[in-house]
Order: sequence, then structure tokens, then C-alpha cells
Amino acid sequence: MNGRRDALPAGRVAILALFVTALVTAQLTASKVLAVPLPVALPRVGATVSLPGAALAYALTFLASDCYAELYGRRAAQVMVNVAFVMNFVLLALVWSTILAPASPNSPVDPAQFAAVLGASTNIVAGSLLAYLVSQNWDVFVFHRLREATDGDFLWLRNVVSTGTSQAIDTVIFVGVAFYLLPRYAGIGTPTPWSLVVGLMLGQYLLKLLIALVDTPFVYAVVGLVRSRADAAAKAAAAATGDPERE
Repeated sequence: MNGRRDALPAGRVAILALFVTALVTAQLTASKVLAVPLPVALPRVGATVSLPGAALAYALTFLASDCYAELYGRRAAQVMVNVAFVMNFVLLALVWSTILAPASPNSPVDPAQFAAVLGASTNIVAGSLLAYLVSQNWDVFVFHRLREATDGDFLWLRNVVSTGTSQAIDTVIFVGVAFYLLPRYAGIGTPTPWSLVVGLMLGQYLLKLLIALVDTPFVYAVVGLVRSRADAAAKAAAAATGDPERE
């Protein structure tokens, strides 16, 4: 019983739960566009940065994936990322089955409003899914290449570099596909001028890079906490079994 209970410790479950919760929240909040004012106007960006409401929630997925990769390895992190990608389609199926189901006359939410808020347009969904698949796998790949190159040292370096480059890839793919390529070449969505697309990319990445820098202390805190609890549990188990090699 103890072996089975220890096989999936609370720290691991908590990181998985954070990743999934942040990912689902990002998908459900992506349709709202935020306008974040800047202290000074920047070239090609202006005085306000426009970004999807999912920006903060999506940034948390990178924090969670870096913590998970550091603690449990590249293979485990890739499994988490790719299984979660499949779960995106489960989320879409559940949301759209609810949208298409007949509404009660007593429903407090108008069906049209419900569909407008939760039923993201095809170009947004396609751009989001493609950006997620590429950027998250890149994040895990770069994180572990840097871990190998530095013999496990400099956690801050691999966190910043992996997240910073992944967020760049995510921004370019999402904005490029959702607001330029699909509307222009497939007729899906509203076309956006290239100059505005570039501004969206630069502005979004600026804030995402800032988040990548700010989340580094949290990565250290989570990794340190999980490892300390694991060490404490191992020592307690060694004491209980009388195995001096585990103490």
C-alpha cells in the first residue's frame, strides 16, 4: 500500500494539476483580447499591447512544464505535453456539444452569448493548437539539452532560455496562423494587415518574455519544495524499514 501511495507523490500531482488547469483556462479565455498600457510607446508596438486573455494562464503552463521536466525527466514532460494536446480536443468536443445542445427557455445565459464567449473561431483554435504543440515540445527539448550541457547546474538559465524561445515560437505561430495565414489564404477569420500582425507579435512577446524572467524564482521554489518533501519522505521510509542505506 505504501509503495503504491508513494509512486505518485502530491508534488507531482500538483504540478500536473497546475499544467492542466492553466491549459484549460487558457483555452476558455483566449477569445477576450486584453489591452495592456505601457509606460512608454514602443516602435511597431505603440503605447498599448494587445494580447489574448489566455496570456497569463498559458504562461503558467511553461512554468509547470519546466518544473515537471526538471523533477521527472524529459520523457515524462513530453508525455504530459502531448497527452494534454489530445485533451484539448476533448475540451473542444465538450464545449461544442454544450453549445449545440438545445437550451432551456429558463436558461439564465443567452445561447448566442454562450456560443460567442466559449466557441472560439476556427482560426483562433487552429493557431492555438499548432502553437501549443510546437512550442511546448520545443520547451522540453531545449530545457533538457541545456540541462545536459551544464551537468544539471544553472536551472535559471535553462528556464529562461527554454521558456523565452518557446514563447517566441508560440507567439509567431499563433498570431501568424490565426490572424494572417488562415484569414488571407484560407478565408477563415478576419484578415489583419501585416503591419498590425507584426505589432501584435512584438507586443505579446515583450510581455511573455517579462513573465518568463519573473517566473524563475517560482521554478526554484517549486522544485526545491518538491525535492525537500521527497527527501523527507525517503528518510522517513528508511527509518521505518530500518534500512541505513536509504537514510
